[in-house]
Amino acid sequence: MPSIISISLTNPISTRPRQTVNRLKRCKVGNISGLFILSSLAILSGITDANAENTASTAAIRTKQSVAQEALSNAPSPINIPATSSVTTSQDNAAIARGAYIARAADCAGCHGENYSGGEKFVLPMGIVVSTNITPSLTHGIGHYSLQQFSDAIRKGKAPDHQLYPAMPYPSYSRMSDPDLSDLYAFMQTVEAVDESPKDKTQMKFPFNMRILMKGYNLINIPKWTVSPNLTESQKRGQYLVDNLGHCGDCHTPRTATMGYDFSHYLAGAPIQGVQAPNITTDNDTGIGRWSKQDIVKFLKTGELQHQALAGGEMGKVVLYSLQHLSDADLMAMADYLKTVPAVKSGATTAALNMAKLPQNQDSDITYNLLKQIDRLKAAQQKAKPGTGESLYLNNCASCHGINGHGQTEASYPALTGLSILRENTPKRLIQVIAYGSKAPLDTLPNMPGFANKLSDEQIAQIANYVRTNIGGMSASELTVSDVKKLAEQPNDVPFLIANAGWLAILGMIAGIGLLGLLLWLLLRRRV
Repeated sequence: MPSIISISLTNPISTRPRQTVNRLKRCKVGNISGLFILSSLAILSGITDANAENTASTAAIRTKQSVAQEALSNAPSPINIPATSSVTTSQDNAAIARGAYIARAADCAGCHGENYSGGEKFVLPMGIVVSTNITPSLTHGIGHYSLQQFSDAIRKGKAPDHQLYPAMPYPSYSRMSDPDLSDLYAFMQTVEAVDESPKDKTQMKFPFNMRILMKGYNLINIPKWTVSPNLTESQKRGQYLVDNLGHCGDCHTPRTATMGYDFSHYLAGAPIQGVQAPNITTDNDTGIGRWSKQDIVKFLKTGELQHQALAGGEMGKVVLYSLQHLSDADLMAMADYLKTVPAVKSGATTAALNMAKLPQNQDSDITYNLLKQIDRLKAAQQKAKPGTGESLYLNNCASCHGINGHGQTEASYPALTGLSILRENTPKRLIQVIAYGSKAPLDTLPNMPGFANKLSDEQIAQIANYVRTNIGGMSASELTVSDVKKLAEQPNDVPFLIANAGWLAILGMIAGIGLLGLLLWLLLRRRV
């Protein structure tokens, strides 16, 4: 059955505390959208450009930092909030604690970094976008925002002096409740201010650099979120977490012609910068319909599900910064709701898991006994016939993933045995991750290297066939060089209007000017 993984075979996210956490780049490309002048509607992309130079009252901004660390102390946190001697009321403390949890559920650190100072750079077809400073700095962040201005930015994509691009997922956040928004505002005031703007700036191509176009996008595409009365209270909570705070649809729901959500294929998977966010509907063949609620909870909490999925790449970051910190009750609510999502058949189908064909560990300690692994690997390499898929796997992959694909637990190299990415009938994700690799969600974890520049297409095909049959449990795999060439392509999934927006906008302007000239000529002729 299909994996919820984006495309990666990189490391599962552990809930163990970590001493070093680096800033990550998580681009919510699924929420990039827009429209352009006169001739068409199109997608605009960016990260909240909320820097401001305005001065404002500072009396209440720096008063609630003393409880921020306590608010995040129940889970390993990459966000370090220094305590102060400020005295706050119990109501303030509770609001800040709730706001810290909302920040986790909304995955704010995923784009703006562990300390919310921004600076993460994303290269997109529409230009380069850079996440901005959302600390309470008065000169470089959002410290001058009132609660109403904060609400407008979160729900409407409207900063005090400009329109935001919807890569800041305000279409999803538009249903954020008043209490949650107020608590999030209280928490964000306790974040340590960083009085520095990111060095890089957002640079969008014409016509995407005209933010005013987002007003039209908002009018057309901000959803009117509804909740079915047939849902249980748990399912309603789950829908709120999935649709709004967690904004899962930004990656997993495809887009319409105007780049709004295509609710006819709700959560059925969507292309994201050359990769495919998988189908997470209840379809048994292409979605996660065979997963139990407990399976979903385990995956969301840990980033891994044995013989099914690993959360690598962008999904790994979501687990790291957001999902692993949510309560078990909320994770179960999300699972409860996801089991109600109508099945949509979309994407690659997956062969049934055959446990009997999966390789067995030769020794119980082989996954963490490095010396034994080295000895076994040398022996296996000498025994393997040169030029075969087995030999290629042993010489390029086994030092991390083990001779039989069982990985190295202590070194954070994941097991591959039985993963659904190996059992897909069209193994595009597998070929792409072998060819191009995948970055781990933390720099302290090992990356999956790409082999496109090291191995030939024939060799990649041999490795893929080997792992699919000997580690994935498939009965047969006959990928060819032509299959690899086709599947390894990373198509630029840019709509026609986006790819050609510049000259189409110019043509539209010329046509508009010509029309005005014609009207003026007719008016003057009538007077004569």
